[in-house]
Amino acid sequence: MDLIQTVIWALVALGILVSFHEFGHFLVARLCGVRVLRFSVGFGRRLFSRYDRHGTEFAISAIPLGGYVKMLDEREGPVAAHELDQAFNRKSVWARMAIAAAGPAANFLLAIVLFWVVFMGGTAGPVPIVDSVKPDSIAEAAGLESGQEIIAVDGEPTPTWQALNWRLANRLGESGAIEFSVRYPDSNLEYHMVADINRWLSGREVPDPLGEVGLGLWTPPISMTLHHVQEGSAASAAGLQAGDKIVGTDGRSFSGWEEWSKYVRARAGEPLRVAIEREGQRLTLPVTPAEVTLDSGERVGRIGVQPVTESWPEERVRVFHYGVAGAFSQGVQETWDKTLFTLNSLKKLIFGQLSTKNLSGPITIAKVAGTSAERGWQSFLSLLALLSISLGVLNLLPIPVLDGGHLLYYGIEAIKGSPVSERVQVIGLQVGMALVLCIMGLALYNDILRL
Repeated sequence: MDLIQTVIWALVALGILVSFHEFGHFLVARLCGVRVLRFSVGFGRRLFSRYDRHGTEFAISAIPLGGYVKMLDEREGPVAAHELDQAFNRKSVWARMAIAAAGPAANFLLAIVLFWVVFMGGTAGPVPIVDSVKPDSIAEAAGLESGQEIIAVDGEPTPTWQALNWRLANRLGESGAIEFSVRYPDSNLEYHMVADINRWLSGREVPDPLGEVGLGLWTPPISMTLHHVQEGSAASAAGLQAGDKIVGTDGRSFSGWEEWSKYVRARAGEPLRVAIEREGQRLTLPVTPAEVTLDSGERVGRIGVQPVTESWPEERVRVFHYGVAGAFSQGVQETWDKTLFTLNSLKKLIFGQLSTKNLSGPITIAKVAGTSAERGWQSFLSLLALLSISLGVLNLLPIPVLDGGHLLYYGIEAIKGSPVSERVQVIGLQVGMALVLCIMGLALYNDILRL
C-alpha cells in the first residue's frame, strides 16, 4: 500500500476514535447542564467550523493527533452571571466525574459495537494443529507432537490460530508453568502438557509468541509454481513469470518451498542460477536477491515472488456464525478480554517484564491501519476496536492531563469534601505533561528505529 493510502486510513482511524472519545465527554456534559463552547477534532488552527443552535462550535483543526471539548469554566475566563449554572466548575463532583469518565466509556462502547459488527458477519480461522516442533523449545519441553490439535493454553480455549496467539501473548514476560491441552485426530481424549518459562521473551523488541514457543502449525502444501512476480523486483528483472515452476537452484534440488525460500533468504546480494520449467521447457535464469532488513533487524535476501498455495480443507478451518444477540454477547466478551490484556501488558511494561521497545507510536499505527484496510473491512474494524480499547485504558491512567488524572482529583475531592489545592494541581499538571511527552517521545523513537 502506498504512502498516501496509508496516511488516509490512519487519519480515518484516528478521526473515528477521537470523535467518539470526545463525543462521550460532550454528550454527558450536555446531559449535566454544562455549556460546551467547542468540540474539536484535532489541535491548533481551525480548518473548518460551524455552530449549532446551542452556540457550540464544531471544528476540525490542523494537527490530527487528538481532540478536545472546551466547556464553560470560571477557571478559564469570566463567566456571565446568567450562565454560572452552566459552568463546569459549578457542577457537583459527581457530575464532573461522570463527564471525565464519559470519554473512555465511549471508547469501550465503540469497541463493543465494532466487535459486534465483526461477529455479525461471521468469523473463521485455521485450526491450530501442530506440524513441527523446534528442538530445545518450550513446545518440545511440554511434549507436543506433530498431528496434535492444541485446544487450550492454561485452560483457555484456543479454537483458532488467532486465539492461540493471544493466549501465548498473555504469558509474555512471565515466569512459571505454561500448560497446553491437546488431543489427537479422531479422539476425544485430552492430554495436558506443561513446560516452564522464565521471564519469557521479556527483552524482545518484537516478540513472536507462536514462533518462539517452537511451534510450526499445519498449513496447506505450498507449490513450487509461482503465483505472482512483483513488478520491479529481482525476479521480474531476471525474467521470472507467474506460472513458472522452480525445479532447482545452483544445481541443487529442494524438498519444498520453505527449504528453497530459506536458501534464497540466506543469500542476499549473491548471484543465483534458478532452474525453472515453463510451458514444458526447462530454463536457467540468473537472479540476485535484494537485501531487505526486517523489523527484527535481520537482513535477508528477497527476489519478490509468491507461490501457488492449495486451499484449506474444510475440516481444518473453524467457521463461527452468530445471531444478533450472540454477536453482541461475543463483542462484550472480546472487549473485556482485550481490556484485561491491555492492562496486563501495561503492568508488565511498568515492572520491566516487557521491553519498552514494544511501545508504538503514530507511524506504526498508520502502517498497521493501512495493512488492515488492505485485508478487508473485518480486519480494519477489529483494529479500530483494539485501538479504541487502548485509548480508553490509557486515558484512565491516573496521570494529570489525562481523564484518569481528573478522576483521581475528583475522587480525592469527594472523600475530603474540598477540591485539591490549585498548587498541587499545577504541579501535577506539569509532571503529568512531562510524563506523557516522554512516553510519546519514546513511542515515536521506537517507530523511527523500526523504519
